[in-house]
Amino acid sequence: MSDYVLYLHDLQETSRFARTLAKISKPGDVICLDGDLGAGKTALTQQIAKGLDVPDSCYVTSPSFAILQEYPGRIPLYHMDFYRLSDETDVEDLGFEEFFYLSGLTVIEWSVRAGSLIPGSRLLLKMTIEDDLTRRVEIDFGNGDWQERLESYCKK
Repeated sequence: MSDYVLYLHDLQETSRFARTLAKISKPGDVICLDGDLGAGKTALTQQIAKGLDVPDSCYVTSPSFAILQEYPGRIPLYHMDFYRLSDETDVEDLGFEEFFYLSGLTVIEWSVRAGSLIPGSRLLLKMTIEDDLTRRVEIDFGNGDWQERLESYCKK
């Protein structure tokens, strides 16, 4: 169940939303990105990285094979991709849940594979492809303060 639905009609809207997420993110936050292959999870993360002032020399790519990439910025960005993992047992065995509680922003693609290890205070964004450029984003604010932080953006 989503708390809010947002439509991103082009890369500029995606960038604006991602930079808002970066601006309001705090150390220890977790943003979960789930949805279709090619829905823009990595593109959104790249824009979040720009909003966190990750240096241009650090090219943000999908960590599908590495599973985790760490980038320096205003706060560290821990970018994870659990596509190749089976379930939360794999996540736990690899020790990735420890990153959910560090002093950076953790962005997880295919977070559904981490199951109950994901903190309840996370922000969940389920992205689906509407057409060539438009993405539908179902937002689940979790039990933290994401709804308050995103309130002005979601009222637009």
